[in-house]
Amino acid sequence: MTEKPSLDTEDRAWLGEGQSESQLTQGPDGVATSDGDRPAWDSKFQYVLAQVGFSVGLGNVWRFPYLCHQNGGGSFMVLYVFLLLIVGVPLFFMELAAGQCIRQGSIGVWKHISPKLAGVGYSSCMVCFYVALYYNVIIAWSLFYLGNSFQYPLPWEQCPLDVTTNDTVKECAGSSPTSYFWFRKALDITNSIDDSGELNPIMTGCLLAAWTIVSLAMIKGIKSSARVMYFSTVFPYVVLFIFLIRGLMLDGAIDGITYMFYPKLEIWGNVQVWRQAATQVFFALGLGYGSVIAYSSYNPVNNNCHRDALMVSGINFMTSVLASLVVFVVLGFRAKNIALRCVTKNLGLLSSMASHGPEEHWWPWFNMSDPSSVSLGEYREWYSHYSPIVGSNITDCSLEEEMNKGVEGTGLAFIAFTEVMALFPASPFWSTLFFLMLLNLGLSTMFGTMQGILTPLMDNFSFLGRHRTALTVSSCALGFLIGMLFTQRSGNYFVTMFDDYSATLPLVIVVIFETISVAWVYGTDRFLDDIEVMLKWRPPVVYKYLWKYVCLLAMVGLLAASLLRMIFKGPTYTAWNQNTASEMTLEYPRWALAMIVMLIVFASLPVPIGYIHSTWKNRQLSNARSEVGGGQEMHRELYTKCDSSDQLDSSSHHRAPSEEDEARPRTAFQTVGADHYQLLPQQLEVEEDEEQDTGV
Repeated sequence: MTEKPSLDTEDRAWLGEGQSESQLTQGPDGVATSDGDRPAWDSKFQYVLAQVGFSVGLGNVWRFPYLCHQNGGGSFMVLYVFLLLIVGVPLFFMELAAGQCIRQGSIGVWKHISPKLAGVGYSSCMVCFYVALYYNVIIAWSLFYLGNSFQYPLPWEQCPLDVTTNDTVKECAGSSPTSYFWFRKALDITNSIDDSGELNPIMTGCLLAAWTIVSLAMIKGIKSSARVMYFSTVFPYVVLFIFLIRGLMLDGAIDGITYMFYPKLEIWGNVQVWRQAATQVFFALGLGYGSVIAYSSYNPVNNNCHRDALMVSGINFMTSVLASLVVFVVLGFRAKNIALRCVTKNLGLLSSMASHGPEEHWWPWFNMSDPSSVSLGEYREWYSHYSPIVGSNITDCSLEEEMNKGVEGTGLAFIAFTEVMALFPASPFWSTLFFLMLLNLGLSTMFGTMQGILTPLMDNFSFLGRHRTALTVSSCALGFLIGMLFTQRSGNYFVTMFDDYSATLPLVIVVIFETISVAWVYGTDRFLDDIEVMLKWRPPVVYKYLWKYVCLLAMVGLLAASLLRMIFKGPTYTAWNQNTASEMTLEYPRWALAMIVMLIVFASLPVPIGYIHSTWKNRQLSNARSEVGGGQEMHRELYTKCDSSDQLDSSSHHRAPSEEDEARPRTAFQTVGADHYQLLPQQLEVEEDEEQDTGV
């Protein structure tokens, strides 16, 4: 094994006076840590399920298909895979290796690498808390729809009647039954974020149920949550395959798939497409949250985390493709139905025109008496010839135009999909399946997000670690109380605000500092040495250059692009207007803009605060040492004793290294047990040679 180079003066300053220059497998203070009381996964399968369950979330179902649809289909997938390989996998591998080496949560990991970067872990916890607040609201919405799926017909199949006029409710007639049910029955939404409205009691109850489920599932740590993940991670795949098989039997399914994969190579020259692809890679793998680090910290130290990184990333991408197939099969069926209804409507208008006058030369050559027998292709061929003559009342019925109306997020899940399921035979069954899938997708991601909060806190504060149950319950209770912001009538606008702005910029900043700490502070060669000790083989050297240059530049570019877009385009949100029964884009009011800035600042602030606090603490310690030791410089031993019980008192046994000490090769250790290290073979040979030379 190659010998680690010594840190130069600048690196020593970065690491701080109190940081050991030892391998990562030692504890935060250079002490060989004992992990006998640390929880561990029951099996490798359980761990992989947890990582897949966290990384595969709602974004794979309702965000990736939309981006693929809007940005060139197959071309976007090629671009996504390229960024996944050169940015996503290396960063994912880095987090897995760091957590497994140090066996701490995000706070402990980055504090161990450099005390001045301890704030990176706290920023991760802060962002995790932001995400948990609004993510559980989406789970609450899924619970609401799941409860309403046990009735026939489904409550969003038809518009309700106004009891005063005995006519269809105007808001529903102007939109659609599914849109009306979502905006009025589920959310009871206001016209803008300025109109807060009172609490929605039903949604508040669903949110309480969602937080209760999370609390009960996590109350015993990974032991309890892992058991739930056997179902919550596997079940969505079963449902996706069922929907894919059922969807392929629908009319218009092949049209949807063709539209999805049709490549548009010109999108590769669009900077915004690169930004969206990089952002999706970033969020799909859950980078920066600390959950990946927390889960890997419960692994045995010799686990093959490199293979895990490749496997989980591959499963994540294939899940996105599978979800995209399901979405486009369903949207193709929906678009075909809308286009055929358009044909039927236009044929009815033509029939009424014929009853008021003689047939013209442009009269359709197909059978007007049976509109259902007229294909979409026949109608569009006729319309292409005579559209200038028939007038504006007769419109083109284009399937492509319907497919171009991209739907993402809640609009895809709670409007487009519910509309399609209402057309299925046995619609309550399909609706129950779909919302059970959304519920389990959300819960598996929610468990990982909460683990990214709880694990670092319990690792860093022993008092909290001794009261795991109380910490879990109190965190969930606090999340519910703050989460009631999202269950008022304007709550959906706050969910959009948090989703768009509270996590994106802070997470990119966190990952930038993570990459700097590993690649430039600790050193990629030293980090690869530590991984070699763990895995018994050295990862390819290409990771060194990816971490130092490619990943770092990609993250800085993503941060700059996101900031520029936010500044020049301005933060906006989509509001529902009850009077016009339509959506409209509004600008955030000033108080909401201030709230967005505060969310970003509060999440990013721990990074500079941690740096300043560590610098001040080191300066105080240095002054104290100068007064006690007469200015003599104090140095830590390069490595601690093999047994933690034999540690020497650092205040009485440290000495300044002599020139002979500096010339001796550093000793590297390989873990044997919880507290013991053995010399690696190369170093054993060196030591034997030294013994022969000196006669010892």
